[in-house]
Order: sequence, then C-alpha cells, then structure tokens
Amino acid sequence: MHEAVELQRTTNWKWWKTPTVFNEADAREELIDIWHFVVQASLELNLTPDDIVEEYKRKNEINRERQRSGY
Repeated sequence: MHEAVELQRTTNWKWWKTPTVFNEADAREELIDIWHFVVQASLELNLTPDDIVEEYKRKNEINRERQRSGY
C-alpha cells in the first residue's frame, strides 16, 4: 500500500495543483517495488502462474458483474 502511494506521488493525480514533469525513472522504481512485494506474497501463498491467472479471471468476472448490475 505504501509503495502504491509512493507511485501515485510521481504522477499529477492532484488535478487542482500545477502539473509537474513526470519522472518516469522514479515511477518505474516505485512500480518495481510493488512487483517485489506482489511476487513475494505470491511465493508465500504458493501461487503458481496458472493460479494467478485463474484468480485474475475469477475476480475480473466479479468486477464485470458489478458493472452490469450498477454496483
């Protein structure tokens, strides 16, 4: 969560502020930090690549159903 906030800070997400130049190198570093934690959690949960794809598909269908039903 903290790494996601750090990534967000590299963007111009505060629409009311004067935009700053996007620093792609900083954003990439924060994104890699996020990937590090995701991979580590996947290993700890014994998730295979196939498990990850199946979980993604399952959750994606839930999200699509929510969109269809006006969630």
